Amino acid sequence: MGKAMEIQMSIKRKLKVMITVKMEMGLIMESFWGLMVGATSTVCVCIPLFSSSKTLAYPLPVLGRAVSGCSNHNSVGENAARDTLEEVMAEALSKSGSDWSAVRAVCLGVSGVNHPTDQERILNWLREIFLSHVKLYVHNDAVAALASGTMGKLHGCVLIAGTGCISYGFAEDGREARASGAGPVLGDWGSGYGIAAKALTAVIRAHDGRGPQTMLTNKILKALSLSSPDELIGWTYADPSWARIAALVPEVVSCAEACDQVATKILVDAAQDLALSVKAVVQRLHLCGEDGNGSFPVVMVGGVLEANKTWDIGKEVVKCIQEQFPGAHPITPQVSIDSLFVLEAFISQ
Repeated sequence: MGKAMEIQMSIKRKLKVMITVKMEMGLIMESFWGLMVGATSTVCVCIPLFSSSKTLAYPLPVLGRAVSGCSNHNSVGENAARDTLEEVMAEALSKSGSDWSAVRAVCLGVSGVNHPTDQERILNWLREIFLSHVKLYVHNDAVAALASGTMGKLHGCVLIAGTGCISYGFAEDGREARASGAGPVLGDWGSGYGIAAKALTAVIRAHDGRGPQTMLTNKILKALSLSSPDELIGWTYADPSWARIAALVPEVVSCAEACDQVATKILVDAAQDLALSVKAVVQRLHLCGEDGNGSFPVVMVGGVLEANKTWDIGKEVVKCIQEQFPGAHPITPQVSIDSLFVLEAFISQ
């Protein structure tokens, strides 16, 4: 063992002793942390340590909560993702009035984490930040999204449609399946990014004569303070980040509400694509029962699914699903997803 390693281990042993003394003296309130990492923002919540025999009530008592930008490494890159994670955790820690040494467990829900190598990469980041006694968990954000609507029971299907989108399901026997969630380049057209990208494409096609004229042209140019569709090329490629593109979804909805046919078709296609992803999961897991009429929950999460004045994408999605599976029961979560990840860390103790 090298000298540097011996010094590092000695420091950790001394720090562990200091932590134990502080906790025994009541100087530190132990806590659980939950982080929700999406393509638009990152939320960190910490709650105090409870006895494992204590029943938790909602809303959960929050010691500290912080929100920062995107920390999805698929969207912003590994270095930027790590920086944002550390930033949002430091802010939550500061607000809680606590100490890094007080953290008992940390659970992250990350959009786009679909493979063990993704999980291990993020776990390695966390191991560099937290002491060895801290328990660390990394899941796809769809796991907590489902639990947020079923109060912790992992059965049924969840549809997340925000900047990105994914359908994820769990059968009662433990089997699980997903559809979509591969990112905008690989066909997540029901996502906020997918909707906005189609709108931008429609504007360019209308401008050069390949497509019909649409209200989207004036609406989007005004929103971006541009004077010509030609300027969209520079605007788009200057920063093609998912969240920046997806921010144009309200303009598409506004045009659809004004009966623009191009915008309406974009939203109808998005609703059908989202419904198709749910139906694919339901079929693979046989959530609908042998006769196809069995009841199962569909938890609906994400800004794309929220109702607007006259256009409700979520309602259209449910309608499409129930045409094939009448037993689908839509649920809007009553518990925040970030709080569910705190509970995940708590329950795992």
